[in-house]
Amino acid sequence: MIGYAKDGGNESTVWGWFVEFKNAFSVVLLHFTPGSRDAYHSHAFHSVSWVLRGRLEEHNISPTERSVEVSVNAYTPSIIPVLTRRHTFHKVISIGHTWVLSFRGPWAKKWNEYLPQSESLITLANGRRIV
Repeated sequence: MIGYAKDGGNESTVWGWFVEFKNAFSVVLLHFTPGSRDAYHSHAFHSVSWVLRGRLEEHNISPTERSVEVSVNAYTPSIIPVLTRRHTFHKVISIGHTWVLSFRGPWAKKWNEYLPQSESLITLANGRRIV
């Protein structure tokens, strides 16, 4: 896929310009609008990203004890990349508008999302289909 779309589903606050071949790689310029949706997630891919402008807060939780916040990290523009692994389970909050350049590896078939309001852990597949 080459184009412009939301990253992370219809409720996402992140938009991106994509060059995406999910079996091989993706290059994405992401625009995080202020805030975040109330969901934590793992990933279908490993990624290396650079914050170009703005500020992000990453709230990590343990996927086995979802009510316990493990850590909070802050990211601002830097030459040091942000590494995100498939098993990273987090929510990213943009403080204002933030721009990120991300290089993603091949996609796995499944990843997880945790919705705190309903205390639901769901497994997603390509197209954000619940499996």
